[in-house]
Amino acid sequence: MKYLDEYRDPALARSLLDELRATATRPWRIMEVCGGQTHTLVRQGIDELLPAGIRMIHGPGCPVCVTPLETLDRALAVAARPDVILTSFGDMLRVPGTSTDLLSLRARGADVRVVYTPTDAVRIAAAHPGRQVVFLAVGFETTAPANAMAVLHAARLGLPNFSLLVSHVLVPPAMTALLESEDCEVEAFLAAGHVCAVMGWRAYEPIAAAYRVPVVVTGFEPLDLIEGILMAVRQLESGRHEVENQYVRAVRRTGNTSAQDALRRVFRVTDRAWRGIGTLPSSGLELRKEYAEFDAVHRFDLTGLRSAEDPQCIAGAILTGARLPTQCPAYKVRCTPRTPLGAPMVSTEGTCAAFHAAGREPEGSRT
Repeated sequence: MKYLDEYRDPALARSLLDELRATATRPWRIMEVCGGQTHTLVRQGIDELLPAGIRMIHGPGCPVCVTPLETLDRALAVAARPDVILTSFGDMLRVPGTSTDLLSLRARGADVRVVYTPTDAVRIAAAHPGRQVVFLAVGFETTAPANAMAVLHAARLGLPNFSLLVSHVLVPPAMTALLESEDCEVEAFLAAGHVCAVMGWRAYEPIAAAYRVPVVVTGFEPLDLIEGILMAVRQLESGRHEVENQYVRAVRRTGNTSAQDALRRVFRVTDRAWRGIGTLPSSGLELRKEYAEFDAVHRFDLTGLRSAEDPQCIAGAILTGARLPTQCPAYKVRCTPRTPLGAPMVSTEGTCAAFHAAGREPEGSRT
């Protein structure tokens, strides 16, 4: 199978790992930004096969996980209204809000529907002119262009009953915030290939130069990641700090300019809250004034909600790589995929979910 089996070849993996062992002469700490990459690293045990001293730090690359609790509570408040159809991708339904989640709310009668594209939500709005249809628009630069196209489509159709609950976040500002934190240990980054397929990698070049950190655009299969780590270590060992592209089959420097044009037409950059981390300046997107009529926050007056994280959840420390899931006192005790305290345990890209699925045990539990 083209571009799948080739990137899971165990013989090639062993060869790359051997080359990595021969290349690394000292410990290095590398952060993968993408939650999908985290799942591959943990599921395949790659993080445990790396040479001694090469440590992967799992970053805030899960779009579901970084969606702030306030956004979930706003979605729950909207979905509880009898005149509203709340639409969302399926991975948001079990993410806990302050008091419940969307799946539980649906079980109690709320009209919460899973869609596969934001334009599905536009079609639902066109088919139900007497109901308000809200799409929960979350994620990184990868999903933002499709949501922009949904707004443009709704505007062309003149739909007064369609709106977005927007919580888009941007990767480069998060990387900058991590590098500027006092306890930052990151010495190189693996950048998410799908984000760069949309946006290119030009935004990473000033970061690599200013903070003297290598950035390697990397895919999601085992060989992608091992090769990406090797490329990062080569740079670290030689004192270089450049942006390199491992994911050449899908990414180019300029990205997808048509998607970027749609994104810029509908959204503008704003400060944005990240779940468990706090508000990062210029790290998110909001609808431009020209499309404010499609903003669910203003349409339903969703300001003033009070949100409260579970005090035992350390999602912020997990998302910034400061702690591992196995270091959380609630991991596999109070917090499981069936009873998650936070998004990293329930999301398909969450670090806690990855560790749980791989059977990683809490620290101190081994005999």
